[in-house]
Amino acid sequence: MEASRLYSTKPVQSLKPTKKIPLEEDPGKASDALPLPLYLTNALFFTLFFSVVYFLLSRWREKIRTSTPLHVVTFSDIIAILSFFASFIYLLGFFGIDFVQSLVFQPSPDVWIAEDEEEDNEVLLAKEDARKVPCGQALDCSLPPLPPAAPIVTTQKVCDEKPLMVLPEEDEEIVKSVVAGTTPSYSLESKLGDCKRAAAIRREALQRLTGKSLSGLPLDGFDYESILGQCCEMPVGYVQIPVGIAGPLLVNGREYSVPMATTEGCLVASTNRGCKAIHLSGGATSVLLKDGMTRAPCVRFGTAKRAADLKLYLEDPDNFETLSVVFNRSSRFGRLQGIKCAIAGKNLYIRFTCSTGDAMGMNMVSKGVQNVLDFLQTDFPDMDVIGISGNYCSDKKPAAVNWIEGRGKSVVCEATIMGDVVRKVLKTSVESLVELNMLKNLTGSAMAGALGGFNAHASNIVAAIYIATGQDPAQNVESSHCITMMEAVNDGKDLHVSVTMPSIEVGTVGGGTQLASQSACLNLLGVKGASKETPGANSRMLATIVASAVLAGELSLMSAIAAGQLVKSHMKYNRSSKDVSKGSS
Repeated sequence: MEASRLYSTKPVQSLKPTKKIPLEEDPGKASDALPLPLYLTNALFFTLFFSVVYFLLSRWREKIRTSTPLHVVTFSDIIAILSFFASFIYLLGFFGIDFVQSLVFQPSPDVWIAEDEEEDNEVLLAKEDARKVPCGQALDCSLPPLPPAAPIVTTQKVCDEKPLMVLPEEDEEIVKSVVAGTTPSYSLESKLGDCKRAAAIRREALQRLTGKSLSGLPLDGFDYESILGQCCEMPVGYVQIPVGIAGPLLVNGREYSVPMATTEGCLVASTNRGCKAIHLSGGATSVLLKDGMTRAPCVRFGTAKRAADLKLYLEDPDNFETLSVVFNRSSRFGRLQGIKCAIAGKNLYIRFTCSTGDAMGMNMVSKGVQNVLDFLQTDFPDMDVIGISGNYCSDKKPAAVNWIEGRGKSVVCEATIMGDVVRKVLKTSVESLVELNMLKNLTGSAMAGALGGFNAHASNIVAAIYIATGQDPAQNVESSHCITMMEAVNDGKDLHVSVTMPSIEVGTVGGGTQLASQSACLNLLGVKGASKETPGANSRMLATIVASAVLAGELSLMSAIAAGQLVKSHMKYNRSSKDVSKGSS
């Protein structure tokens, strides 16, 4: 029944009893439309359908074998074809008894009138019972004889019936133009000059285009101006990730509370246990070995000899100073450290390494590389630059060059855990940990053909800290390169554990580090922004904290595995009976 009929604005009359249909006019059951019982009717049409299909296919094959034209049919063929269509029509309705009945029994007008009156009465009763429920925007749910109800909230709805805020008339027109494709979604910020408003309009247009609600994705409470042209394009909201604290982590005589953004239960608790074991044993020592971001363009020449000539030129120490001056023009923090080349036929891959201060430095090194390439065009005019990045860098991909040469910050971190702490806090023994590390992290990873993955779960800790502090999560790929070493010391009483991580790529300025939440986490660690005393000191400190947290995580997880507690702890901390998806939105 249409809404216009159900929600009439006519004065309400007294409810009339529905008109009874005489017994002889009762249409009865659908199966009464045919003289045979329902199961016999179904069996008959099923048998008829498959029989005629088999017959017609056999006749078709016979005609093809005897070269008889397919349009030449016999009387039996005609009967079979008619039977096929008859059974097919029946089966198309899947036991189409209701369709047959609609042809046999034509309801009288009185039947429809009685049904309409009954439905109208039911609607009026429903209105009296549900008068406080908000009604649709296009419906008039008021009853004249009743006192006026509270103001009705007008809402718009998508397919999953989630109420949405009504937009102003001007914004409504913009939403319609975005849906129609006349206004590009990406241009809303520049056209409106209001990033929050642009996100709201884009969000509403997306819901209308997809028919899916985004009510669970927060929109309010975020500074969209801070990400414009820097962090994210075409935003429609933001994702909430809980942040836990592991610590205090004692490294190089200082204590840190390590923020970890994760949705994996047990991760923060496990890392926290490792921090406790390190703290009780006197702390960890972390050393920065190298600090240099890389970029490797690919260039091509007409011959391999010309590519070799450029390689020799770039690797000649006499030319390094000239190249450094050209490279360093791009930034007051970017300083060229070295150039390493690899040749493949006529193609040359040039890996530049430079310091980048407190920034992670990808953009900084790229600008310096472009300066050098422009400079080289004078002496090598036949050089064809294929791309500013030739994957010899190598960024956001597992690569042996990063594992061997390093990229970003190269850090080693160690600690000696006392035997009593191993037994009482980690609930295992020194001998078990040493054996497990050799068979799992070293031998097992070698059997798997691991590349930089000689550890238990370094990427877990790296990813959680990266998300919390505004790093690039994709660089977790190479930043998690780690080898974990364990050995018994002091006559086998204590445990020496270390992690070596050659390519931790972090920064404390630029990118997501300037967002409010991520900036707060950096401030918690004491490394927010650029170091005023020593450029690059904050980013280097962050790298040592990451490596130390990885050490704590490795120590705790390996102990859980050695003690057989891994499954038990995950069942305790990583399982919940609460259905959080039903929370209020």
